[in-house]
Amino acid sequence: MEIIKIKNCPKFIAQDQAIVREIVSPRNSSVKNQSMAKVTIPHGSSILEHYHIKTEELYYVISGEGQMVIEGEFRTIGKGDAVVISPGQRHKVSNNGKIDLVMLVTCAPAYQNEDQVIV
Repeated sequence: MEIIKIKNCPKFIAQDQAIVREIVSPRNSSVKNQSMAKVTIPHGSSILEHYHIKTEELYYVISGEGQMVIEGEFRTIGKGDAVVISPGQRHKVSNNGKIDLVMLVTCAPAYQNEDQVIV
């Protein structure tokens, strides 16, 4: 049995400028084909528009609200919303709410810097 405590997972700034705490990935566990991270976008900030060559992403909003843009389509997202992002889709998230936008993000295959292309 593997249990990973989020408090033991260091924060880092991703290429797209999101604050990431990778919870489970091939880098810190026995998982091979996916990853899961807590992603924070502070109030008034945005991540850079980007896409992934191979990776399918799922965003689940834990708290806060923001604006999701996928392939030029704008939608408001908030607590309890899930967003599906297919490989190759250009996307960006902006936090236009009053508190941090916090999401649980899963990637399959597991997140790799080389798979992310900043637009």
